[in-house]
Amino acid sequence: MNDTDDGQLVYLDHAASTPMRPEAVAAMTTHLTHLGNPSSLHAPGRAARRVVEESRETVARALNCRPGEVVFTSGGTESDNLAVKGVFWARREQDPRRTRILSTVVEHHAVLDSLHWLAEHEGAQVELLPVDRLGRVDVDALRRALERDPGSVALVSAMWANNEVGTVQPVAEVVELAHAHDVPVHTDAVQAVGQVSVDVAACGVDAFTLTAHKVGGPYGVGALVVRRELSLTPLLHGGGQERDVRSGTLDTPAIAAFAAAVELAVKHQPEHAARVAALRDELVHRVAEQVPDAVLNGDPDTGLDHRLPGNAHLTFPGCEGDSLLMLLDARGIATSTGSACSAGVPQPSHVLLAMGRDPEQARSSLRLTLGHTSTREDVEAVVDAIGPVVERARAAGAASRKAG
Repeated sequence: MNDTDDGQLVYLDHAASTPMRPEAVAAMTTHLTHLGNPSSLHAPGRAARRVVEESRETVARALNCRPGEVVFTSGGTESDNLAVKGVFWARREQDPRRTRILSTVVEHHAVLDSLHWLAEHEGAQVELLPVDRLGRVDVDALRRALERDPGSVALVSAMWANNEVGTVQPVAEVVELAHAHDVPVHTDAVQAVGQVSVDVAACGVDAFTLTAHKVGGPYGVGALVVRRELSLTPLLHGGGQERDVRSGTLDTPAIAAFAAAVELAVKHQPEHAARVAALRDELVHRVAEQVPDAVLNGDPDTGLDHRLPGNAHLTFPGCEGDSLLMLLDARGIATSTGSACSAGVPQPSHVLLAMGRDPEQARSSLRLTLGHTSTREDVEAVVDAIGPVVERARAAGAASRKAG
């Protein structure tokens, strides 16, 4: 359990944001009182620049990439936009035939909405590859899409691991197929860093998204790791910071905290994954005892090559996920649904629909994700609450259907 100002909170929404690590808080607060724009040439500016560059080296060392490949951004959404739009524009400028972008139907909306915008405003031909019932991309479909006309493909974008159901994608296969046709690959690895083993150089991706608040750092800072050989058209123009790829005054305190969090998350990934996976397995098993018809979504193989260690995404037939969320919230248990909300209107999860679930099943799901502060007491609290909560949600759903 995690202490809050309101008492005890059982926090099981680490995939949305995980608490800051004390080391990251210390790094950030230390530099908040230090003066100096890292682009200034005077002594305070040079001191701030030193912090930024040392942080860049720390991130690069943790991810096994070159420091010059780390471009600091405001977070995962900006990094995804920069990768998808920036690579598309640059590649199309080099060769006007390159108008196709291949991605997957289960991407985060930071990628999907960028693709939709490019299709609507920039004439991009977006092809979203299907996934199987586990949420894993169809690599044969990717192969066929590439072979059909490789010279027209600007980019392949495939997430490392799904943010909803936790399925780990075959990134190495995606890279091998794309690179055989000289097509660059971007991966949104926001959910992967600190959860599974990540090695940028070894996997061969050309652009790699990560963000601080998923690894125990602050909000509002992240990075796009991008190979220097890959041309990238900037989204922001101004002072030419970050290789002239991402202009804007760098947030030195946040970057220092980000680097501290990434270093710790990667260093402790093996033991962290083993611990939270054991908690997750206990949670899934004991919830199933309380609610026998509950269904685990995503890959049932809980090995790290298949599923994120802290992810338990469950469908509870006859329940509305939003009702489950609010009933658990009333008991001090924070979770999330498998639904994306647009303008406050609940919609079935695009991920679950792509995996073959019907809209009712997609709306009956709950995502419980564990992290570095999770404990066995958190599991006990959910197990104690889930039976009565599901019973109430089903009763409410039945009443609503009858009234309708």
